[in-house]
Amino acid sequence: MSSRAIDRRAPARRHERVLLLLALPALLLLLLLFAWPVLRLLSMSVADGSLVHIQRAALDELYFAVLLDSLKIAAMVTLLCLSLAYPVALWLTRASRLGLALGMFALLLPFWTSVLVRTYAWMVLLGRNGVINRMLRDWGLIEFPLPLLHNLGGVLVGMVHVLLPYMVLPIYAALLRIDPDLTRAAEGLGASRTRAFLRVVLPLSMPGVAAGCALVFVLALGFFITPALLGGGRVIMIAMLIEQQVRELLDWPFAAALSAVLLAVTLLIYAGIGRLTKGGRLAAP
Repeated sequence: MSSRAIDRRAPARRHERVLLLLALPALLLLLLLFAWPVLRLLSMSVADGSLVHIQRAALDELYFAVLLDSLKIAAMVTLLCLSLAYPVALWLTRASRLGLALGMFALLLPFWTSVLVRTYAWMVLLGRNGVINRMLRDWGLIEFPLPLLHNLGGVLVGMVHVLLPYMVLPIYAALLRIDPDLTRAAEGLGASRTRAFLRVVLPLSMPGVAAGCALVFVLALGFFITPALLGGGRVIMIAMLIEQQVRELLDWPFAAALSAVLLAVTLLIYAGIGRLTKGGRLAAP
């Protein structure tokens, strides 16, 4: 390697070292406040030198069924968020300056409101004597209140409302990076708008779709407050079982084992999505 090439790399290496030094306090804080408590909790599942708690958490039919239900609910929330988020993200990329500002305000407003407050708001809307049922009865559309709360539908509505921005933002960022000239070139070569979107825009936005799906799915898998309140105990997710073991039964080793199983499943799914993305299967053809 020539000395000129080494000289060109030296500023880049100095820049990386400066960035690392700047990030070091945050990394140490993260290790202290996140990694250490998680490792401490996971070590409790094998504190007595036995894997009996892990085996019970992974193989017991009851807990396995709850884990499967959690995966199904997380998958449904992800699909619903994706179907709602993609048109919104596409509209944001093509909206006027005022439309973009209003859209971003409506999108980011949930981030400024507590999840608990939003969940209680849905309880007011979806309850037996809530706003929606009273309005439908006043209009003469129904005779008896609809069961909108304490079921899977209510849980899905609340979770989608909370997690929708996490899907819109990655897709919006991916769409912004697409050069508009590519679409114009496709249309100039005879492709219709629909065909240009399906063959150019959609494939190039797949990395954003994959990132949004991974983010929403992982967050939904460990959701607690919204399913606990809107499900009314009829929709059980794995995070609710962990909370029950800690708060009611004081069985910390088994709660740690359930957490370890949930963490392992989450990492496996995340690794699978990362492998697909890295392998280019979700990227542009």
